[in-house]
Amino acid sequence: MDQLTADSSYPPFFLTSRSHHNPTPKSTSLQPGSTLQVPLLDLQHLDPNLLSQSCQNLGLFRLTNHGVPPGLSARLFALASEILSRPFESKIAEFSDGAVKYFWGTPAVTLSVKEVNWLEGLHVSLGRLASAASESEFGDFRNLAVEYCEHMARISRTLFNTVANDLNLDAEQRAAYLSESNGMFRVYRYPICPNPSGYLGMEAHTDSSVLTILNEDDVGGLQVLHENAWFNVVPVPGTLIVNLGDLMQEDNVLRSSTYRQFTLKEFRAQVQEDITKTGSKVGLKQFKIEKPDLSQ
Repeated sequence: MDQLTADSSYPPFFLTSRSHHNPTPKSTSLQPGSTLQVPLLDLQHLDPNLLSQSCQNLGLFRLTNHGVPPGLSARLFALASEILSRPFESKIAEFSDGAVKYFWGTPAVTLSVKEVNWLEGLHVSLGRLASAASESEFGDFRNLAVEYCEHMARISRTLFNTVANDLNLDAEQRAAYLSESNGMFRVYRYPICPNPSGYLGMEAHTDSSVLTILNEDDVGGLQVLHENAWFNVVPVPGTLIVNLGDLMQEDNVLRSSTYRQFTLKEFRAQVQEDITKTGSKVGLKQFKIEKPDLSQ
């Protein structure tokens, strides 16, 4: 019996599936050996011009001197790894509802997709995590997640305020973008795949958020589409990767010459509807003045 078959922590689908399928977009070229040079920003000495250039040119940058204690990240990594190594049935039973939910096959919790992503993880709602009911429910993991997400909120606010100054956003506009209670925290594990040519760890996508902050281990695997080609982003110990989400692609969330007016609540509802109907997130294209044809 091989390692994959013997691992009771894997979702059953991962233990039985051997089908071949390659959902890599046909219009792009995958270059496994190509590495993307990512701009490096120092959070303690943040250069507004470099931040603006990084957002406009690539929409991705590496952050150093960010103030997240290495010990905190290590403890959170270790505990999350232990939780995800538990038997599949145990994870389903323990994290089926509440502030922390277990998912597999897609980061869109409880929804099905047309292409199975070869991953599993924990989805944490920060708004629900802050409630008193979750204090005893999730124990050490909750405490570590709360402490870690406080750092993420600090970093997000610092970066966003700098960008907002550059965009001349007023207080009302800034408040419409960021709210810690609407934030989410996810932990991903990518199980061993017997058919790496047949599946993706995660399908090609954009993030629905304003900002996504990624804390990688030393294994890596992040790839970015740039100028119609896929590039590897090599992990650098002690740094964070910051990626601009869909909601940072406009000058204003509610008003735009490119997109019809919409709220954050409407955007998130549309994302869920897209995944339910099509199996993929259509994203901002749904809010363009001319909506995309989903029948093709």
